[in-house]
Amino acid sequence: MKYYIISGEPSGDIYGSRLINEIKRSDSKANIRFWGGDLMKESGGTLVKHYKDLAFMGFFEVLTNIFKILKNFSLCKNDIIKFSPDKIIFIDYPGFNLRIAKWAKKKKFKTFYYISPQVWAWKENRVSTIKKYIDHMYVIMPFEKKFYKEKYNYEVQYYGHPLVDIIDESLKNKEIIKNVKPIIAILPGSRKQEINSTLNKVLSIVKDFKKYQFIIAGLNHINKNIYDEAVAKSGASVKVLYNKTYDLLKNSNAAIVTSGTATLETALIGTPQIVCYATNSLNMFLAKLFVKINFISLVNLILNKEVVKELIQSDFNNKMIKTELNLILKEKRNQIQKDYKDLRNLLKGEDIESKIVNHIINN
Repeated sequence: MKYYIISGEPSGDIYGSRLINEIKRSDSKANIRFWGGDLMKESGGTLVKHYKDLAFMGFFEVLTNIFKILKNFSLCKNDIIKFSPDKIIFIDYPGFNLRIAKWAKKKKFKTFYYISPQVWAWKENRVSTIKKYIDHMYVIMPFEKKFYKEKYNYEVQYYGHPLVDIIDESLKNKEIIKNVKPIIAILPGSRKQEINSTLNKVLSIVKDFKKYQFIIAGLNHINKNIYDEAVAKSGASVKVLYNKTYDLLKNSNAAIVTSGTATLETALIGTPQIVCYATNSLNMFLAKLFVKINFISLVNLILNKEVVKELIQSDFNNKMIKTELNLILKEKRNQIQKDYKDLRNLLKGEDIESKIVNHIINN
């Protein structure tokens, strides 16, 4: 059978690689073509477009790259027609994927969506598109199945969150990071825009925590000069460790994390964290108009309470970062880790990818 998979982000590359591995185990004749990253490429199949060429974040960035985005739509459609897959699997990345799904369904392709767009947070009108153009949806948040069924009478599949297994497997052979001082991890994001808007602010507090070593979780697809220039500008003694985020978090006493999947990863590893987010004024103005949730971090959203402190926009400043970091290093630590255990219990599943692939193959 022929499978076409579209993922546009680093987290999707992780999930996609595990799907590809399971597809190949379940279907010995599988022919796979995909948009994704290095992990999916290692798992097998033909890479069409790397996610590093698709990372446009926020309203302003999308607007300024509109012609490149339109070109990618055209490329994707033409490539699907040429490949003529039996199944098209979309992984998150809704701005792109839902438009392709609408086109693909009209062309009579079978459409499967893994990891729901966050329609419970904003753009709830996307549900009508999903119901009309997605044959089967696989969600990874425990509350999403109820949301779709009770509010929209749309049946989706929930088998658990794959990150629990991904993290547990990754940490079986955990690397010990040797350091004289206890470590505080900095996770500034996976996109250049995120890093530029957050890293300088975080580095401004380093000199106030002389008993700790700050280490940045660097990513290979980001130009190293971005990290190096920020560190040099701060004048602080900060290291950068590339592509070992899980090992870094496991060896850290605390973490300062840019909002996104990394907040959930940090929680499942068990590291107390502060969640930070800053963007340009236009993006924030539009977000306030349309976003309908009380929290931005997945940890707080899933547990429906403030487990980790969120420093957003004007609250994301030198004074607040220092205050909250001191709190999670001391008195807040035990309660945060207790809540993390509740989170893990909610998300834990068994043979998640196997169940998803089996469902895809048989539908």
